[in-house]
Parts: sequence; C-alpha cells; structure tokens
Amino acid sequence: MRDVLPEIIRWWESGRRFGLATVVSTFSSAPRPPGAAMAVHGDEVAGSVSGGCVEGAVFELATTVGEPVMQRYGVSDDDAFAVGLTCGGIIDILVEPVSRETFPELGDIHDSVRRHEPVAVATVIGGPGRMGARRVVWPERSSGSLGSERLDDAVDDDARGMLAQGLTGVRRYGGHGERRLDDLPVFVQSFAPAPRMLVFGAIDFAAAVARVGKFLGYRVTVCDARPVFATSKRFPEADEVVVKWPHDYLATQHVDERTVICVLTHDPKFDVPLLELALRTGAGYVGAMGSRRTHEDRLARLRENGLTDGELARLRSPIGLDLGARTPEETAISIAAELIQLRWGGSGRPLSETSGRIHRDAAG
Repeated sequence: MRDVLPEIIRWWESGRRFGLATVVSTFSSAPRPPGAAMAVHGDEVAGSVSGGCVEGAVFELATTVGEPVMQRYGVSDDDAFAVGLTCGGIIDILVEPVSRETFPELGDIHDSVRRHEPVAVATVIGGPGRMGARRVVWPERSSGSLGSERLDDAVDDDARGMLAQGLTGVRRYGGHGERRLDDLPVFVQSFAPAPRMLVFGAIDFAAAVARVGKFLGYRVTVCDARPVFATSKRFPEADEVVVKWPHDYLATQHVDERTVICVLTHDPKFDVPLLELALRTGAGYVGAMGSRRTHEDRLARLRENGLTDGELARLRSPIGLDLGARTPEETAISIAAELIQLRWGGSGRPLSETSGRIHRDAAG
C-alpha cells in the first residue's frame, strides 16, 4: 500500500469512498509480493497487484465491493489472461471499501510513513464475524481492535516484532489470541522506514549509485569531506548530501542489517578509517570500489589496524557483480545486482540456464 498512499490519501481526505485491493499471500511464481496494492475510484486506478495478469478482474471487484472479501487468483484453464496468472502462480487478495468511516486511521498512517516512522496495519482476513477488522500498531501505541483484548495484545507483540525486521505477512491465532490455534488469519503489513544507503565519496560513480539506490527504494545519503564536490546540485536524487569526514559521519549514524554502505572514495585516508568502522557495524552490506591491487592494499592496512579475518570477510570488494561494467551507470547496475542477489539468494546466473522457481523467499 505504500506505493499508492500518495494517491489514496487525496481520495480519503476529500471524503471519497474507493476500493482497495491488497496482496496478502502468494504461492509459486506470483509477480507481486504481499503488501502490493491497487486502489480504484471510478475510472481512476493507482498501483498494481499482479503486473497485469488479473488487474481487470480485480478492478471489477474493487469498483463494486461493499464488504471486505478475500479472492484467490491462479491459473485459469479456460481463459488465463482474463482471471488467471499466466506465470503459474497463485495470489490471495483482500478487497475492501475504504473511506474516512471505514478506515479512520489512514491519515495517521500516511503521516507516519511520510515522517519515516514505523507503523504496521493488522487486518483480519478470515474467520467468522471479524472479516476486515483492523488494528494499527506503532512501537509505543495502538489504535482499533480485532475483537478481543487478548487478540489485540498478541497481534501487537507480533506486529512490533515484524516492524523491527521490516516483514509483511500472515499470522494465525485463535479467536482470543491463542498462538496454538490457527482459525483466525491476520494480515500484518509493515511500513518500516525505507532502508538506508550510505554512499561515501562524491564522485561521478556515486551519482549513478545514488540514482539506482533511490530507484530500489533506499533512503540515500551521499557523504564526502570536500564541500566543492558534495553538493545537492551534483546529487539531486540523494535524500541528503553531507559534508563531513566519512568515518566521523558514520560514527553518528544508526546502522542495522538493512543498511547498505558503499565506499567509493578511492583514497586510503578516507576509506581505511571508514571501512574499519563500517565492518564493525551491523550493516547488511559493505562494499568498496577499487582495483584488486587497491583491495589487497586496503586489506593489509585494515589488518594492521586490528581487523580480524572474519570482519574482513564481510567486505565486498571489488564492489558489484561481474557484469563487465565500465561506465558509472553500468557500475551502479552491477552494485544493484549484487544487492538484489544477496537479498533474495539468487545465483547470479542467466535465468535461461537455471530451473525451478524464479522468485525466491528472502535469503537467510
């Protein structure tokens, strides 16, 4: 729903009633992940739930929906292009009417997302008498109810845990929150703040990396100690441009397993103290640009500074996948490819040479 929020908040604020379709679970090669959404108001459409396979059928349902309903779409032997997924997958979609009356917390959710504050939306998607019941969960408070205090408490605990990991998915409970039962499915959609990409070194390659990082959904920061190079004009796609010594800036930042650190400085006085700190953080990715000779020199300097072989093994250098990239833009694509490979556990081989499922669960 994050992608359609800017559009649907305008409809919601103006008092319109519209249909909202949200992917809640997928099986096999479904094209869009849980949380993908499509909103429909009259002839206006925002978002997508399947990349085109079932959009027409979902559109028709969303324009007429009066109560929340669950709909499953899969392979259709009669007419796959009309209501089926030609990729062979299956998706379960929650379709519900939305207005100020049915979803009063939508404005608060939009405000939290805009301020990069974590918030989760828990919605009952099955079971007797509670379909569509909703609870909104923040780290320190909650709003709405799923029907019982014990169920609310259980969902709050799980939703906050999922928020911490940026997870979206279905959890099952008993009618009063019993974890040993599974008759009440609840879809928990996390709106965690966008993961961060920290790009160090204000060079032309950094501009391309910032662009692709923004495209992939990261909140991008470019940092360099040289004010003549570190300017917003040179890096318009970055969310922020910081003029500071890289290791001093990194020392002040919160870094977690979703954080990407790209070191493009090419200068030992910048990259050695920066990497010494970066490799001791919890960052999910630390990559450094440079030739193999530069890499070996860097490793030697870092070992002299006390880094262990285990810490050095975390360093992705030379940065990116072997695509034969030469230009800044091609290099940025190779870095993006490595990030995607690590996120989903892909092989990095051409799909034409592989077999089995194309889409995978997150690695690790």
